[in-house]
Amino acid sequence: MSQLPDQTMRVRDEDALDQDSLVQYLSEALGSRFADGDLSIRQFAGGASNLTYLLSTPQGDLILRRPPSGTKAASAHDMGREFRVLSALRPHFPYCPQALSYCETPEVLGTPFYLMSRINGLIPRRNMPVALDAAQHSRLCEALIDRHVQLHQVDCTPEELAALGKPAGYVSRQVSGWNERYQAAMTDEAAVAGDLMQWLVDQQPPDQANGCLIHNDYKFDNVVLDPDEPTRIIGVLDWEMATLGDPLMDLGCSLAYWIEADDPPPLQAIRQLPTQLPGMMTRQQVIDRYASSCQINPDNLGFYQVFGQFRLAVIVQQIYYRFANGQTSNPKFSQFGQIAQVLINHANHTRKTL
Repeated sequence: MSQLPDQTMRVRDEDALDQDSLVQYLSEALGSRFADGDLSIRQFAGGASNLTYLLSTPQGDLILRRPPSGTKAASAHDMGREFRVLSALRPHFPYCPQALSYCETPEVLGTPFYLMSRINGLIPRRNMPVALDAAQHSRLCEALIDRHVQLHQVDCTPEELAALGKPAGYVSRQVSGWNERYQAAMTDEAAVAGDLMQWLVDQQPPDQANGCLIHNDYKFDNVVLDPDEPTRIIGVLDWEMATLGDPLMDLGCSLAYWIEADDPPPLQAIRQLPTQLPGMMTRQQVIDRYASSCQINPDNLGFYQVFGQFRLAVIVQQIYYRFANGQTSNPKFSQFGQIAQVLINHANHTRKTL
């Protein structure tokens, strides 16, 4: 079986880091003496939000995370918060990376950033990094859901975790917040979504009695697979939106990325994960396994699916807004406006079939 690590690339010009400044910071923050030739910087190609870099040093590999350039949502890309989440969570959920150092001052790289440990393994993206059969795909889906359930069952009463969010009013804040974000990111070609946004306001369920720790972007390309046993999940990445809230909202956001083999061509065209492969679960099977593990009624999750699809459309539209306004020149973002329209249509279709 061919086993390839997650791919890195040469750093894009617009995302370049000041290597001299970074070398000095590493020497001070990590207590090791570095020289320019001791540091190699590569960029991970995946992801469309915060930027992720691989730093290779004589002492081992590190991961650096920093925000993108350009206009950002006020609550997004908070490096300090992401660092605090990792620091607080790792003793209770050992699948997240170890947070190593946080730099708040922009004097080093022009923006806050943090360093964390690297979890070496395989990351599923649009295609699987290794060839698996249908039975293995099924076991991988089970592992993905079971790890999600495990996260939602973390005891959040310790002070360091309880401080990460306010479960009360979570659903209402999310609906109003994402509606406002979509309106703020509208471009000339953006889909009109007034009816959909009003439906979310009218149909929102009450909060769960007890909130839990939620990832808010839990999906295949944010998990790390064991290279020797690629149906086993050894890491969970990208904690920038983690908080305390409704676990069903978290599930709905995950389902938004799940494209099935028989979904229509517009959805197939925007697929970013390998969920169409033989043996992969359907969205309903994902819901059923999660609901069975958590002892909830799987028939009451329609709102959460629609919300997740709309929220993903807003995220994509926000990125396209940055591209359309010249805040990033990454060519892969040029199609994000069309992708957002497909997702809005998908959310409208889902709500009308409930």
